[in-house]
Amino acid sequence: MAVNSPTSRCAAQLSRSLAPRSPLPFSNRTFTRPGIRPDPATPRLVSVRSQTPSPDAFRSKRPVGLGEPEAPIGSSGSSSTSSAIDFLTLCHSLKTTKRKGWVNHGIKGESIADHMYRMALMSLIAGDIPGLNRERCIKIAIVHDIAEAIVGDITPSDGVPKKEKSRMEEAALNEMCVVLGGGMRAEEIKELWAEYENNSSIEANLVKDFDKVEMILQALEYEMEHGKVLDEFFISTAGKFQTDLGKSWAAEIISRRNTRLGKSHN
Repeated sequence: MAVNSPTSRCAAQLSRSLAPRSPLPFSNRTFTRPGIRPDPATPRLVSVRSQTPSPDAFRSKRPVGLGEPEAPIGSSGSSSTSSAIDFLTLCHSLKTTKRKGWVNHGIKGESIADHMYRMALMSLIAGDIPGLNRERCIKIAIVHDIAEAIVGDITPSDGVPKKEKSRMEEAALNEMCVVLGGGMRAEEIKELWAEYENNSSIEANLVKDFDKVEMILQALEYEMEHGKVLDEFFISTAGKFQTDLGKSWAAEIISRRNTRLGKSHN
């Protein structure tokens, strides 16, 4: 909002400070995520908690009477600040939702955010590759599973067709970008997610490989920690790496696993 003078600015600030405060916007708010029915081809939205908000519940509510237009994301306006915190609070579930592949094996360890964080580290330490933008790889790694904040971790064992899974995640991503308030940052998130989903760049190729590399590295670590044999994760990724770096890192992990399994059987 434009302000014509310091006096009017102070008056506006004083007016805000005296306005009655509403409860914190997320204190009683819950979000929905598409659940998986016994019939895997017809997933539907169900509440993951006891309350389900209306679509408008995601939007920031302004006190009546202030009259300022919503400020763009990245400005110092209260609306953009509220939208940012709403978005970050929604992303909290990425830290608490456990990756289902491990849960199915009785391991409740790694969260979705844990997985994305180590993929971002992989992108950070990747060696120089001609034409590769490592910073973009880091961004893609951070964004690629972000829609799981709403839909959860949908795995092949859920029986959801790949096309339907992508549709559900895109709808969730669009909803999250509404929470963020739209604007340049929201559009960037959509672009990065689509780039990964469509495997449409060398950066996406590498991050796709890192997704698999991180999974088999975690599988090896869980095998060592829990005394399990998690063959399915290695079998499902065999021959599917696209880049030389991805193939090299995967080969090193598999070599270490084979050495360990060889020793354990001696």
